[in-house]
Amino acid sequence: MAQVFVSIGSNTEREFYIESCLDALDAQFDKLELSSVYESEPVGFDGDSFYNLVASFKTELSVGELSRKLKQIEDENGRCRTSPKFSGRTLDIDILTYDALIGEVEGVTLPREEITVNAFVLWPLAELAPKERHPILAETYQQLWLDYDKEKQLLHPVPFIWHEKDLSA
Repeated sequence: MAQVFVSIGSNTEREFYIESCLDALDAQFDKLELSSVYESEPVGFDGDSFYNLVASFKTELSVGELSRKLKQIEDENGRCRTSPKFSGRTLDIDILTYDALIGEVEGVTLPREEITVNAFVLWPLAELAPKERHPILAETYQQLWLDYDKEKQLLHPVPFIWHEKDLSA
């Protein structure tokens, strides 16, 4: 079983699509662990703010199979694949890490570069797995977050309840 971390984001009917995504992940994978939910401004375009969080789970799926499953969940939640890369979306699920794999694996680049670039990925990841180490940098996510320029991207935790579980920081 591989340990996987994924980022989840939505800026269209955010509560609905985040809940739908979590329901789908919970039905597919055992022992789903979740960070708090954060609100962030969009990166690369003007639009509505996003809700973001990080989820962790174990899977027997290969990287390619997992990527296809996550794209299926996005598609089932109205993801439009013809929109520009930097645009609003119902749901975005990205594989951040798959065990400690490094490089291009079945069409997926691991670890995902956005871990160290975007606060809306790094902060929830550092919250969920503070002692885990970045597969390339070998620093903990907690240390990477402590060193991150927090003025670069503004985000804040938001109240969020999913199946009676409080995902608020």
